[in-house]
Amino acid sequence: MAGENDTFEVYQDKRGEYRWRRKASNGRIVGASSEGYNKKADCEANMNRGPNPKDKWEFYQDKRGEYRWRRRAVNGNIIGAASEGYTKKADAEANAARQGYQG
Repeated sequence: MAGENDTFEVYQDKRGEYRWRRKASNGRIVGASSEGYNKKADCEANMNRGPNPKDKWEFYQDKRGEYRWRRRAVNGNIIGAASEGYTKKADAEANAARQGYQG
């Protein structure tokens, strides 16, 4: 399974909010929270969110023409997003699969 050796870390940003990031075994960031959280427990709950068939996954091209993804909860809040752009849509989909995207 892609990403089985990934690690997660929770940290506080400059505003003192909790965020998470997911790192591949080579040290590259392959996922990150799209917002900060006041409570560490809320950040960890978002980080550990598994596949949810009600979530909406969006794939799009950014201003540079690179493919990215974002994941929205039922309430419309963005709960995850690509941390970088990809030249191929398939690569963006593979990165999203690390975060729970099931196609």
